[in-house]
Amino acid sequence: MKPLLKKAFAIAAVALATHAAAEVIFYENNNFEGRSFSTARPVDNLTRFGFNDRASSVVVLNSRWEVCEDARFGGRCVVLRPGRYPSLGAMGLNDRVSSVRSVAGNARIEEQRFAPMPEPVYDNRRRNNERIYQADVTSVRAVVGPPQQRCWVEREQVVQDRGNNIAPASIAGALLGGVLGHQVGGGSGKDLATVGGAIAGAAVGANLGRDASGTVVSSRDVQRCANVPNQAKPEFWDVSYVFRGQEHRIQMTSPPGRTIPVNGKGEPRS
Repeated sequence: MKPLLKKAFAIAAVALATHAAAEVIFYENNNFEGRSFSTARPVDNLTRFGFNDRASSVVVLNSRWEVCEDARFGGRCVVLRPGRYPSLGAMGLNDRVSSVRSVAGNARIEEQRFAPMPEPVYDNRRRNNERIYQADVTSVRAVVGPPQQRCWVEREQVVQDRGNNIAPASIAGALLGGVLGHQVGGGSGKDLATVGGAIAGAAVGANLGRDASGTVVSSRDVQRCANVPNQAKPEFWDVSYVFRGQEHRIQMTSPPGRTIPVNGKGEPRS
């Protein structure tokens, strides 16, 4: 007997609603957002399509594609394998792509010409006029990114006696300088890192003074950090659906409706 739960696709594979006949899709913003341009043919100058030096992320559905900084495949070029590239900035090509062409399957490519390994992608286009069915969605779970790290600065007083021994005193608790941190970690290829230093308790600065008894009193700014829940929009939706008595699971970049289109094998289709 077949198991009830059938993982038709790897959890990392994401169903993308793609353009018909597109082999490579460029997006104006990171993470596949904003305006898009798709092509299945070489383009020696993206200016003709209003997309020169505008691409920030890209999806390659199949075969390998070469993207170049200059028109007519000049300047620095990078070869992309099939997959999702949430940020062209990771390879130094953000808003710098001017031409693109496919690479023959038997062409020998030096490893240093390849872009970093992409995230998986699932091509959900309809094949050869295959029959399409509607499968009932049974559960949808929005998946957000990791917690955000927030940092602030507190004024801390330390007392130094005449023997040069330092003892911590009370913390004023005032927020100085506002929030310094931002979202860390990532998922979906986000290359984010903390700024301003995220070491809890790091001393930022100090001011010195003496009281009437000659005791040295100093104050210093101390940075402290804490994790807070991520308030960003979901990175993807974990979707389960049933087709012909079998449960399937897939991740999608947008929430589905009550049903999703599938082929006779239960594979999602756009």
